[in-house]
Amino acid sequence: MSLRVACPLLAALALLSAAEGCGYRLQSAGERFADPSIRIDVSPFVNRSSTPDAGAWVAARLREELRRSGFRGSFGDTCAKFLIEGIVREVREELFSHGADRFAVENRLTLVVDIRLVEVVRGGVLWKESGLLETASFFSGKDAQYTESNRRAAFEEAARRMAVRLSQTLRVIL
Repeated sequence: MSLRVACPLLAALALLSAAEGCGYRLQSAGERFADPSIRIDVSPFVNRSSTPDAGAWVAARLREELRRSGFRGSFGDTCAKFLIEGIVREVREELFSHGADRFAVENRLTLVVDIRLVEVVRGGVLWKESGLLETASFFSGKDAQYTESNRRAAFEEAARRMAVRLSQTLRVIL
């Protein structure tokens, strides 16, 4: 290693060790996310869709996924440091394929969500996204119970995928 490369490298290491001695330290990404003192308010999302419990369902899946991905804090609106607000704008279905009798065989369900993360103390929006989409397919038949059961399973799968996606982004931000 040449002297021109070694000197700046040694100077940077000396600076880092001096900063460590003064009480400063480098904070790794996600450290605040795993802090048990952090409190987040994840209220049921506003539901503007035709699915009756869509807002509450997506928010509940998001809380579960935050826990699964390493969040060690607590949830609730009292003394919350962060507020997650969401809107389920739409749950729509589209015909994907049909059988020989022209009856729908496969449908595609699309979940559309808006979300924002607010830091309560400063009142600033840390992250805001509109029109996030997740889809899931489901089969239909002549039996209404069969179709509705499959539709609900597709909605739950799309909500789970949305929660995973939101949780991954929140982990990076927090």
